[in-house]
Amino acid sequence: MALNYLHFDSSDDGEGHGTWDAMASVKPPQLGAVLAEVQTVLAWCQAHAPGPCGPLDDGGAWDAEQQQTQEGDWVTVTLTLTGPEDWGREMLMQFGQADS
Repeated sequence: MALNYLHFDSSDDGEGHGTWDAMASVKPPQLGAVLAEVQTVLAWCQAHAPGPCGPLDDGGAWDAEQQQTQEGDWVTVTLTLTGPEDWGREMLMQFGQADS
């Protein structure tokens, strides 16, 4: 499935873990579509979880953080995922995005 609003940027810690950040800024009528993409990604992450969800420093295998802010007529949604590099690469492939 290709994502229309979210595009992930990748980074790694050099120890086998990565971080994938996506952000979308839209007008309120498109917010539902963005949130649906976020839920689709999170559902995939949970279904293919490499272990328990939670902060890596606390023993979690992967983690996710979603934020939403509004400024004027624009709503910005961010999604940050952390976890094993191979899991993140698989997630990017699932959603038609090259590892960047």
